[in-house]
Amino acid sequence: TASAAEQVRAVLVEHGTPARLVERLVNAARTAEIADPVLACAAALEAGFAFAHLPEHAAPRPFMLVGPNGSGKSVSVAKLAARSVLKQRRVGVITCDNLRAGAVEQLAAFTSILEIELVRARGPESLARAVADSQGRFDLTLIDSPGLHPFRQADMDYLQALIEAADVEPILVLAAGGDATEAAQIAEAFATVGATRLFATRLDTTRRLGGTLAAAEAGQLALCDVSASPHVASGLSSISALSLARLIMPSATPIVTMPSIAGP
Repeated sequence: TASAAEQVRAVLVEHGTPARLVERLVNAARTAEIADPVLACAAALEAGFAFAHLPEHAAPRPFMLVGPNGSGKSVSVAKLAARSVLKQRRVGVITCDNLRAGAVEQLAAFTSILEIELVRARGPESLARAVADSQGRFDLTLIDSPGLHPFRQADMDYLQALIEAADVEPILVLAAGGDATEAAQIAEAFATVGATRLFATRLDTTRRLGGTLAAAEAGQLALCDVSASPHVASGLSSISALSLARLIMPSATPIVTMPSIAGP
């Protein structure tokens, strides 16, 4: 039987994880000296990444969900809002996405169901006013941003202006399953404008998480929450080293150590 560390290696390679990151995680798994492959994987992830889930009850600064087009920002805003509303929290939602056709209408449909007013902001000054108006009124304020090109300087400059105008915490939203090199470069680009956490979407439609791991490492981003359903009221959960290990190694057979009855 292959050692736990070698099982971790095989699975990480299967997920399309970059070779250098595979070696780092396998070394951490080997150092942990744990026989169960899932727990060895969890120990390696704990050593290699930070985990910091988004608060459900209250936060001092607004969260702005940022990322490229099609990453699932608007649905993620709606899911996060729904999660907090269900916990009886007051939630404010602001959208800056005036670029994509139908973007505001899509989010408005969600906020209407949640009985939340959707505030529209056009540009940095408008966003600053909207955030100032929300102060003291909400436990949590969530902001949907336009999908911007991570490798176009003008787009990133505009995003930087939005972030600085309202003193928000940017959260990178990235769909799982993408090319690892591309995901890493996207994460680096959004990290330069202040993103500190990674929110992974579409875990229900992908079988490879190497891109998500590569993005977190390249951008030095803490893994926070994941979305594994297109439905607003479900499929959202915070992520930990153990739950991520179970996603990476779903077919691993847990090793049950039986107590010795023979004695030393």
